[in-house]
Amino acid sequence: MKINKNLVLIGMMGSGKSTLGYLIAKKLNLAFIDVDREIEEIEMMSISKIFKKYGEKHFRIIEEKITSEILKKNSLSVVSLGGGAFLNKKIQDLVLKKNISFWLKWKNASIIKRLKNYSKRPVLKNMNNEKLINLIDQRSKIYSKADYSIECDNLEKFEIINEIIEIYETK
Repeated sequence: MKINKNLVLIGMMGSGKSTLGYLIAKKLNLAFIDVDREIEEIEMMSISKIFKKYGEKHFRIIEEKITSEILKKNSLSVVSLGGGAFLNKKIQDLVLKKNISFWLKWKNASIIKRLKNYSKRPVLKNMNNEKLINLIDQRSKIYSKADYSIECDNLEKFEIINEIIEIYETK
């Protein structure tokens, strides 16, 4: 059966969407689109600078526009969404109607550990562990709407990739 849908990765920042997305695309011989990198390229500044200069609301408007354009194209790609993109109803609807989505799910402790190395994340500014856990819990309720949930804890990178590809290729 010919697959004609994008493979979309969603999940918390630090969950591995960009790294795994690139590797999955390479293995499937598909284009890889990292929405955050696309935004930075189009805006000619880092996401941190966009947040600092214009605020989160402005960033979310740009994110919706660029993500929608990417998802509406009929090019077969592996798409890595920004951590907050799937919270947007318009983006969520596009992802769920016309694509195959995978939530890279990690335990809270794992995400917190993975995010300790990300001081450049504007959403994490002034956050302690308690606030971060609340953010993860809030977002998880929405991420759970993805077509598939991949429990990433205790899996090696190649195991996550193979599990996603196996599911994707049977659709």
